[in-house]
Amino acid sequence: MKASYHTYELEFIKPARTSRGEMKTHTAYIIKLQQGGFTAYGEASPIPGLSRDQLPVFEHKLTELCEAMSEGRAWSSVDLTDFPSIQFACEVLHLNMRQEKPFKVFDCSFYNGHPIKINGLVWMNSIDEMIAEARQKIAAGFSCIKFKVGAHDFDAECRMLEYIRKLQGSFQLDIRLDANGAFTAADAIEKIRELSRFDIHSIEQPVKPNQHEFMQELCAKSKIPVALDEELIGQFSDTEKEKLLTTIRPQYIILKPTLLGGFAESDAWIKLALKNDIGWWATSSLESNIALNALAQWCSTHQVQLSQGLGTGSLYKNNIPSPLRLDGEYLSSDYENYESNIAGFELL
Repeated sequence: MKASYHTYELEFIKPARTSRGEMKTHTAYIIKLQQGGFTAYGEASPIPGLSRDQLPVFEHKLTELCEAMSEGRAWSSVDLTDFPSIQFACEVLHLNMRQEKPFKVFDCSFYNGHPIKINGLVWMNSIDEMIAEARQKIAAGFSCIKFKVGAHDFDAECRMLEYIRKLQGSFQLDIRLDANGAFTAADAIEKIRELSRFDIHSIEQPVKPNQHEFMQELCAKSKIPVALDEELIGQFSDTEKEKLLTTIRPQYIILKPTLLGGFAESDAWIKLALKNDIGWWATSSLESNIALNALAQWCSTHQVQLSQGLGTGSLYKNNIPSPLRLDGEYLSSDYENYESNIAGFELL
């Protein structure tokens, strides 16, 4: 067995803006594992300022991991407690190794040709450009659109949502909002009350994480269903997870396996969410098509009912070639007829 890692600089077609700032590129760390005649790939794509991964020593940890696997030791022999994105990459690697087929991580409906419905993502931009992008998504057939909010003048964002809602009523279009913690405890309840006029499906992480007492109050009073996102990062034990959910009582949770430590950790969140009558959907976190492919397959191992947040693959001008295809609001794949599946990855 031989393991190595390579960096791959993903370039955004246009800068990705959130209330946390702007990104023009995003670094993916691709782990390559070879055994016999088969090669598997896993991706660790930590997000600076958001991921729990210890970035100053990140590549040292990758080197340690690759040396261990090349020596025949299990990846679990390396302490990855503080490196959830590497945990995710290792899980994908070994699931792919079991299947021994390029791109196959799970034997699931998505791999066998059944598409997944996703939301259309409108990134932070000028108000006019956000409206134009939303109109493009609607014309392409999306029935659920997610807006990044919180960086513009609040009244301007309300006018934008009012315009979109006039174009498409609530029976035609679900609108999700992601504030990325931009609201404050002083203004969140009032802002959400104002936003509720536009029949909003849900709002993700309205305030910064670790304000559990206020988040509990907010979820109880909010006129829009609240979804936890960044709040989940760093909660590893089932006891911590359940305490968080039963204390805050959100309506939804957003699962990002790269940030949470992989599929097993995400499955544990789903189990607890269902137990507590909390909805969920999964979202990619700016990974390349390597991770996005694995995420789509994992989603289809569950009985997903809501639109998933797996549309970030189209954000890049140089994404890694893959069998993934976007047809309107459906993410699909063509594994059987994708002839260049190995060649694209071998560029790494």
